[in-house]
Amino acid sequence: MRIETLAVHAGLRIDATTGAVAPPLHTATTFEHAPDSTYPRGFLYSRTANPNRNALEECLAELESGAAAAAFASASAATAAVFQALAPRDHVVAPLDAYFGTGKLLRDVFAPWGLAVDFVDMTDPAAVKAALRPATKVVWIETPSNPLWRVTDIAAVAALAHGAGARCVCDNTAATSVLQRPLALGADLVVYATTKYLGGHGDVTGGAVVAGRRDTFFERIRAIQISAGAIPSPFDCWLVRRGLRTLPWRMRAHSDNALRVATFLAAHPRVEAVHYPGLASHPEHAVAKRQMSGFGGMLSVQVNGGRDAAFAVEGKVRLFTCATSFGGTESLLEHRASVEGAATRSPDNLLRLSIGLEHPDDLIDDLAQALG
Repeated sequence: MRIETLAVHAGLRIDATTGAVAPPLHTATTFEHAPDSTYPRGFLYSRTANPNRNALEECLAELESGAAAAAFASASAATAAVFQALAPRDHVVAPLDAYFGTGKLLRDVFAPWGLAVDFVDMTDPAAVKAALRPATKVVWIETPSNPLWRVTDIAAVAALAHGAGARCVCDNTAATSVLQRPLALGADLVVYATTKYLGGHGDVTGGAVVAGRRDTFFERIRAIQISAGAIPSPFDCWLVRRGLRTLPWRMRAHSDNALRVATFLAAHPRVEAVHYPGLASHPEHAVAKRQMSGFGGMLSVQVNGGRDAAFAVEGKVRLFTCATSFGGTESLLEHRASVEGAATRSPDNLLRLSIGLEHPDDLIDDLAQALG
């Protein structure tokens, strides 16, 4: 089936008791077992499995053409589970430009625990190849990357990882399975912040790991999910599954709007640079065209005049909301370096924009008046 159909139907069934078309919310923490202590309905305790979580995981796996999925309470928990599935002295190759929290997790939590990490430019296959070691177990990709929206050639890096006996893990949050198919390009695992586009409405926090095959490594991630207990609530699962119903259509609208806004900004005299894979000027535009069916709703802009000029624009927007996160229906804008703090790699004049579902001309008008 095509992705629009899967997004509506995967993991959902008509309720056998009531005939309800919308899935019921199962808030129970425990489930009845038989006199012989077996569980004929398949549920024991909500930390190990829950009908709403099962529905979400089934849908995520089908959307990605994967074998299985594990949902978590946050993307950080999902990311941590992948690294926890490794052993001390294992080695990870990670991207220089990526969500700030991923690097922080590796440096502050897993490096002291004993994981070895090298951060490289993932857009340069030679740099990736040079960083590989006999102990390398995971090569982590984030593409497009946050906040510079650089594009990594997934197939090329996956081939390098496999050649070294490592797994390739791709954070596909910004593109989603609608615009990019990492498993089909050679990745072994796909990680999501379901908080963003998958939920799509800024009202739920969550994460997920989707596996191309149900192997011992994924089963270890599943065991960490259950034993460590960083699971999403039934209602969080219900909200993300509801958001997924419209994901294909929303992603196309986000992409169309973002390209319009990026094109406007790229021609503005007060703009130093625009980072958006859909622009022909983007350094990896050719790679993006090859492996993506659309370029997503995220872009960053560097304003002429430095930090103060960026703050001035932030202070003048009327339609954009100055807030962190992304992927909702409303457009957001933030000075990323301020959010990330002293260890940031973000340029001081950079504003990150999450382009929502408003009319693009209204967004452009707002940015035009803010830029002056």
